[in-house]
Amino acid sequence: MAEHEEKKHEESFIEKIAEKIHGHDSSSSDSDEDKPSESSIQAKIFRLFGREKPVHHVFGGGKPADILLWRNKKVSAGALGVATVIWVLFELVEYHLLTLVCHLLILALALLFLWSNALQFINKSAPHIPEVQIPKEPVSEFALALRFEINRSFAVLRDIASGRDLKKFLSVIAGLWVLSIVGSWCNFLTLFYIVFVLLHTVPVLYEKYEDKVDPFAEKAMHEIKKQYAVFDAKVLSSEVRDTSGRCVSLSCC
Repeated sequence: MAEHEEKKHEESFIEKIAEKIHGHDSSSSDSDEDKPSESSIQAKIFRLFGREKPVHHVFGGGKPADILLWRNKKVSAGALGVATVIWVLFELVEYHLLTLVCHLLILALALLFLWSNALQFINKSAPHIPEVQIPKEPVSEFALALRFEINRSFAVLRDIASGRDLKKFLSVIAGLWVLSIVGSWCNFLTLFYIVFVLLHTVPVLYEKYEDKVDPFAEKAMHEIKKQYAVFDAKVLSSEVRDTSGRCVSLSCC
């Protein structure tokens, strides 16, 4: 009898432990279900241009992205400095490209010529001037990439000109009109320098303050969509109704 009671006591003790473990598992699973998943939270967060990846991955994630986002400050500052020097030479000093190239070649050849003769005069070996050759593979890759982008641009323009998407047509016309106005203010080199400076400043600032910029961009996009809906209802849809109304009136007659 004593052994039977001990067995019953052990079985009841084991059952209590199992119930506690089961209750803990069920409560943890319920709490996990109650907690929103990270993917759902990320899906609710508005990101500029609808991006789902970090800014570094948007720019390709390689060396160009490192330069634009100032991962390597020396290279980024050097690139921006070279672009600034070129812009100053051609815009402020009003150097011409052919004149600048000729002056640089004259200076380089004169220095190398005098250096070689000076070393021979003091009985030293002539300096080794390395051979400069343009590699074939990078040039071919650049040409193929440029060809692909040009063909894709032609395809986009053809699709817009076909009249299938009115929204895309109006956005492209507005963009070209704004670009023509900006082009009347400055020449191509100044415009290229402005774009270069913006690429080296705006992405890194956005990456730093994206949590503050994205809510403001969400409000702006919501307002733009609302204004476009009003424009679509009052202007575009009315034009379609007028044309369809004429057809209906003719058929009724």
